Amino acid sequence: MNPTASSSGLDGVVAADTALSHVDGALGRLVIAGHDVETLTETARFEDVAAALWRAAGLAVDPAALGAGRVEAAERLRRLGDALDAADGMDALRAGVAHVAPTGELAVDAARVTGAVAVIAAAWARRRAGLPAVAPDPSASHAADLLRMVTGEVADAARVRAMDAYLVTVSDHGMNASTFAARVVASTGSDVVSAVVAAIGALKGPLHGGAPGPVLDMLDAIGTPDGAEPWLRAELAAGRRIMGMGHRIYRVRDPRAAVLERALTALDADAGRLPLARAVESTAARLLRDRRPDRPLCANVEFYTAVLLDAVGLPRTLFTPTFAIARVAGWTAHVAEQVATGRLIRPASRYVGAMP
Repeated sequence: MNPTASSSGLDGVVAADTALSHVDGALGRLVIAGHDVETLTETARFEDVAAALWRAAGLAVDPAALGAGRVEAAERLRRLGDALDAADGMDALRAGVAHVAPTGELAVDAARVTGAVAVIAAAWARRRAGLPAVAPDPSASHAADLLRMVTGEVADAARVRAMDAYLVTVSDHGMNASTFAARVVASTGSDVVSAVVAAIGALKGPLHGGAPGPVLDMLDAIGTPDGAEPWLRAELAAGRRIMGMGHRIYRVRDPRAAVLERALTALDADAGRLPLARAVESTAARLLRDRRPDRPLCANVEFYTAVLLDAVGLPRTLFTPTFAIARVAGWTAHVAEQVATGRLIRPASRYVGAMP
């Protein structure tokens, strides 16, 4: 993390060098560990991308460590107190991950905490449904094991591929709010578990990770493709936001939306919400363009996230925790990058209050 001078002349951190991901908002391009996200999701599993991110951050992680991390986390479930009783899955994750005792070896702890996030999220979803936790299978892929731990059933290959596509797509995304929170904590010399707990707290906020569920609520309210325009017009007239549209960085359609839409097509989801989602997206984009031609508002990753996660069998209450299941790979890699710099992140403030 390189401190630079801000325009006010105060010292502060405004940028960071990273080898993990690159976001080009103007072109609608996302590069993760040296690969365009569209290419990556065609061939790579989540554990492959996690290993690539860790490798880019200077960590050598045994591929089997992720499965071992899930097993270790499952053994710890009975010692989590009331964490799994939390009404919100992100609260359960925050409390549950805090029980992971760091070893002090980043390469070891990155895999342990990544495995733990998946196990805790799945166990919370099972508890919420009144069902017992499902023990992980360390020989299974991360995506396949996640689906089995949540649903209690072995998923078919198409659903596993779709789940992998989602996990890979959101594994890292530049210096977003939760990643920055993790790097700030890491910069103080604290441990990776503390950094991930901070990141989970940032991701819980609805302005960062909380929109996929409401996208499904919107689609349910619209009901049919023919109902899209009147419903959307009414929402805009009332001054309400259209869920899943617009992004702070992308000025064009989020490339991750295209990846997830393609994954849904491969799932043969035409019998589900995909046709409705496409109709709502195209109508919303047109109406928003007519209202604000100077401000592009296109589909973001959350739009098709909602449809995909629903199609593979995850409850909507688990959508934001599932985001964390993927993003923890990026968080832990960023922690390693930050630790390697040996620098404290200390942004400057500008005092605007009264002087004595």
